[in-house]
Amino acid sequence: MAAKILITFYSTYGHTFKLAQAVQRGAETAGAEVRLRRVAELPQAAEAMKNDENYQAAQQSMSHLEEVTHDDLRWADGIAWGTPTRYGNMAAQVKQFIDTTSPLWSKGELEDKASGVFVSTATQHGGQESTILSFHIPLLHLGMILVGSPYGQNPTLFNVENIHGGSPYGPSTIAGGDGSLQPKEGDLEMSIKLGTRLAKVSERLASLRG
Repeated sequence: MAAKILITFYSTYGHTFKLAQAVQRGAETAGAEVRLRRVAELPQAAEAMKNDENYQAAQQSMSHLEEVTHDDLRWADGIAWGTPTRYGNMAAQVKQFIDTTSPLWSKGELEDKASGVFVSTATQHGGQESTILSFHIPLLHLGMILVGSPYGQNPTLFNVENIHGGSPYGPSTIAGGDGSLQPKEGDLEMSIKLGTRLAKVSERLASLRG
């Protein structure tokens, strides 16, 4: 049976959304059934950003996507999580959603499911690795099995000729302080490969769970 992959993300200006779409392409290439879902915006954030035209345009571009629910988490064999970085950690929107999953945690409903993380930061050293690593902590509490982006499958990690995202912990991209940068080809390629790897691992784990 093909794996069922949930890709859920929060994106302020659309950079994480673009990575999510690339993860989706990779998972679908591997034959997975995919749900792409966005994490709900917080009212305080929406109010603070109401006069930011770039934010408003990005939110409108994602408005057709359904918001992620606990049922989506239950449905999935594997989950990819996307978030922009906030001071080296996940965005509050994503943390707020994860903090609602105690009903699933208490019943072990996410245990032995594969999970990967992808992120966006403003700067090269703005927390790409720390955000993914700290994101792993609640995933381990939920009993999920972590899937990263190994060097052997991602030669872009060896590139030291220019600034780009990515680490063995997962795909990432650099948005720039004003959000003007866009994901590079290597960033998107790593995201595609994460989707493919997540689908393959999820399919095998699902068969073991019976």
